Amino acid sequence: MAKKVKTNALRILDKLGTNYEALLHDTKDGNNDGVSVAIKCGKDPSLVFKTLVARGNSKSIYVFIIPVSKELDLKKAAQAAGEKKIEMIAQKELLPLTGYVKGGCSPIGMKKNYPTFIDSSAAELDMIIVSGGKLELKIYLPVESLIEATKATVSDLAK
Repeated sequence: MAKKVKTNALRILDKLGTNYEALLHDTKDGNNDGVSVAIKCGKDPSLVFKTLVARGNSKSIYVFIIPVSKELDLKKAAQAAGEKKIEMIAQKELLPLTGYVKGGCSPIGMKKNYPTFIDSSAAELDMIIVSGGKLELKIYLPVESLIEATKATVSDLAK
């Protein structure tokens, strides 16, 4: 997999002058969960975070970045977003809303700059791994750079 890959997420990080590592991994074996991907890339699985997209009562769209091993606490998410209630969007809405597919949804470079929240556990880390904008691509970057690129608010989100 020596080919050069550039996604919206990587272009934005380049434009910001962010120091990152693009991690390419194979998905043919079917082991595409966060832990398997981290191991394939030679990284600590606790650094892998997933990107979730939800809709509030107001119909506004929100992005939540949480550890891949955890679940989004919808009550905490609603509180962070200032909404009465939050619900996950339907999978079929992901591509039209974000420009990304399931498993390749990067919190960086979506079609619109949705309000973004990152779980407070990320603040304990120096580096983080998130999707790079396609199925076989992850981005390894400093947590502070991810927060800067997404304008994320750090909140208690996971259960």
